[in-house]
Amino acid sequence: MQSAFARYSDPRSTGSDLPKLSVPKPDSGGGRLAGRILYSVGLAVALCAVSPTARAKPLDSLSGATSWINTPPLSAEALKGKVVLVDFWTYSCINCLRELPYVEAWAAKYKPYGLVVIGVHAPEFAFEKNLDNIRKAVARFHITFPVAVDNNRAIWNGFNNEYWPAAYFVGSDGKIQAHHFGEGDYAQSEHLIQTMLHENGATGVPDTLVQPRARGEQSEADLSAVGSPETYIGYERANHFISTGGAVQDSASDYVVDTPPALNEWGLTGNWTIGPESARLNRSGGSILFHFHARDLHLVLGPSKPDMPIKFRVTVDGHAPGAMHGSDCDSDGLGTVTSQRLYQLVRQPDDGVADHVFRIEFLSPGVDAFSFTFG
Repeated sequence: MQSAFARYSDPRSTGSDLPKLSVPKPDSGGGRLAGRILYSVGLAVALCAVSPTARAKPLDSLSGATSWINTPPLSAEALKGKVVLVDFWTYSCINCLRELPYVEAWAAKYKPYGLVVIGVHAPEFAFEKNLDNIRKAVARFHITFPVAVDNNRAIWNGFNNEYWPAAYFVGSDGKIQAHHFGEGDYAQSEHLIQTMLHENGATGVPDTLVQPRARGEQSEADLSAVGSPETYIGYERANHFISTGGAVQDSASDYVVDTPPALNEWGLTGNWTIGPESARLNRSGGSILFHFHARDLHLVLGPSKPDMPIKFRVTVDGHAPGAMHGSDCDSDGLGTVTSQRLYQLVRQPDDGVADHVFRIEFLSPGVDAFSFTFG
């Protein structure tokens, strides 16, 4: 078992008796839908009896996909006799992005032995329902396995899923044999794939483990150094917001931060309209600041109108980030918001992670800011 960060839907009962680790409630720590959780994947050989509910065949829900990418539509009938890995993800989720290199590597390595990998893209934010955005993400992250677009959450509900990322290991009979929630435990997951393929009659299945080389935001997190939680900017899930006067919902308002932020506090300056999912900058020169502790800082951003690039400047403790810059800005802190996605803005040296005050100033209006994540 290992510690991992995971993103959550609104909690609800799955109604499933599948064996799984008892998962504690997320540490609130400022992010309602994120926390540090212990995860374990149950090996197929260790499964005990499951209830009739758990014996349902969730692959039938694939018929609810609104689109398919990299493949014609797949069905439960067509997948009979196959070992199937169903991986739930969404393209602005940092935990999902860090997991994807492993899923892609497994898909390529074990396809000749009968494994079918299906990535189910289940959106969190409204912009993640845009098919062009999803296609761009599939290309950006070099995803070649089939992707089911689950804009109506039909597949999500068919699996009684609650998490991003979530991996379900489905046997040749169409029934779930095990699942894993969150990133990490990759060796255990791969050993499970090998075991299931052997049990399904495959021969010559490799017993080695993949070692993908991830870069940028997909690089594995330094979880031991993360002291800041996922933090939402829209008023529905925001907290630790310190701009004077608090958030004004759905109306343009001027914001200032007149006291230095404590650890994990954040605020807006300038004229913004704060909506349920995000905040939109109405005039140039507005900024967002966050007092954080983590190696990596990411911010989900997008232009409010297509083809409207928005330049920004990042500072760390009031200075250009220099060697601490992320993959989406340079050493002077300069970068451009060009599409609706996650931007990596700070990466500290592995041996020098410390508290810092991050600020991003936008040089033109029209940016939408959704959430901070850390790694």
